[in-house]
Amino acid sequence: MNLSNKLFTGKDPSSGQLRGVSVDLMRELASRLHVPVDFVLYGTPGEVADAVDQDTWDVAILAIEPARAEKIAFSPAITEIEATYAVANDSPLRSVAQVDSAGIRVAAPDKAGYELYLTRMLRNATLIRTKGFKESVDLFNRGGADALAGLTPALLESMPELPNARLLEGKFMTVNHGIGTPRTRIAAAEYLKTFVEEMNASGFIAQSIQRHGIKGLSAVQ
Repeated sequence: MNLSNKLFTGKDPSSGQLRGVSVDLMRELASRLHVPVDFVLYGTPGEVADAVDQDTWDVAILAIEPARAEKIAFSPAITEIEATYAVANDSPLRSVAQVDSAGIRVAAPDKAGYELYLTRMLRNATLIRTKGFKESVDLFNRGGADALAGLTPALLESMPELPNARLLEGKFMTVNHGIGTPRTRIAAAEYLKTFVEEMNASGFIAQSIQRHGIKGLSAVQ
């Protein structure tokens, strides 16, 4: 469980118990397999992906990314989230496309799904990798970056911490998340494919998103 993505995983403020779309999905999966569920907690998605060879987790919800797919077999997509940039109010940048220009510094959390995408796609801008989204925000506020990359819902939630910033209209990508398992587990990957197809078709994920009141996260139809 990646605790940095609040769209999927959070903690109940009174009990401290995990809750969210990811919790609902993992409990449903465990129920169908007639096994207990054990939540293994990580601070960032990069830590989850890096642990794929350590036999510490069997399944995880992560952004589907070619770099990760070398070692992780992904199910079909379960959700969609747009990603964009925040820039300073007085920035000359007016569109997402303008960000990829010489001299522009872009802050993004190391090994986040959208950071991996930007690593592949940016041709002219300089990508500055941080240890997490909060560090990216702090770097941007200090003037150490010209653009702050992030999932649109996370950026919108963070606007009180970005008093001199605005969001660029549009998106630089749509992030799709899926359920992954180590690529060596062929039978598990096939099972997860069928499981996710059933979850998508039944509306389970959309209902979970609505139940938890998550904004900015859409179920794949």
